[in-house]
Amino acid sequence: MIVITGGAGFIGSALIWALNQRHESDILVVDHLGKGEQWRNLRGLAFADYLEKEDFRGRVERGGPLPDMECIFHLGACSDTMETDCSYLVDNNFAYTKILATYALARGIRFIYASSAATYGDGAQGFSDREEALGELAPLNMYGYSKHLFDLWAQRQGLLDRLVGLKYFNVFGPNEYHKGAMKSFVVKGFEQIMETGALRLFHSHRDDYAHGEQRRDFVYVKDVAAMTLFFLDHPDVAGIFNVGSGRARSWNDLARSIFHAMGRPVAIEYVDMPEALREKYQYHTQADMAKLRKVGYSSGVMSLEDAVGEYVREYLIPGTHLT
Repeated sequence: MIVITGGAGFIGSALIWALNQRHESDILVVDHLGKGEQWRNLRGLAFADYLEKEDFRGRVERGGPLPDMECIFHLGACSDTMETDCSYLVDNNFAYTKILATYALARGIRFIYASSAATYGDGAQGFSDREEALGELAPLNMYGYSKHLFDLWAQRQGLLDRLVGLKYFNVFGPNEYHKGAMKSFVVKGFEQIMETGALRLFHSHRDDYAHGEQRRDFVYVKDVAAMTLFFLDHPDVAGIFNVGSGRARSWNDLARSIFHAMGRPVAIEYVDMPEALREKYQYHTQADMAKLRKVGYSSGVMSLEDAVGEYVREYLIPGTHLT
């Protein structure tokens, strides 16, 4: 059985969808559904069972009944970059990951976990996934640091040749609708245009970047799912890897792609960035994908324009999920 923690979330549900495309449904979904709308991501997907996160964690810690597991994809985490409860982030994103990794590796279960591009901080050290450079990174927020803590712990324990950590860059696509403030800008921009006909981007507060020319590595969730499943198919591959498009595109590029997909004239307004965000803002991210290519991943990724076009026309306008 394949276990996916955070399976009702954005990337987790896309991974179930991708497995279903392979006619694979022997999947245990682990998540905390609570009172939100994440359950909608599971409609139309095929899986064998569901467990609440605390139930699953308790069974792992206390030796409760669990199925035979081939692989654990540990994607469940608090991904809110503005979360200020550091103790919660350390427990949820660091301690929980240690518990699952220790359990899996002791039993020969493949362990693949979500790290984050937020571990790279302002990018001053570049965006290379070389493991020897981990100690040089300085995340800008507690979310990124909580992810970085596990990467460093795994390195100190000598585990990086036995597990896989994936540094996801700016992922967008269907099934992110429940994420509130953490939704991708494609959704936010689509909603703004539907409501006002215009789209707002942040002013640049650096002389070397024009307004809206801050750049990100935007990557479509279907490509992310394909890259993630590569590590299920290649159990001999281990270590920390970037998951991105390998290209940096501007927010202006993204905005124009949304307008084009909606068949609307481009109308961009620039607004001041909140003071609290200015010191934690990444002006440029671009995944170095050489390491993933070197271990054998050869598939391409959708262009920003094609991916935004598919997302808007096939999912946002119809209001549908991956099924």
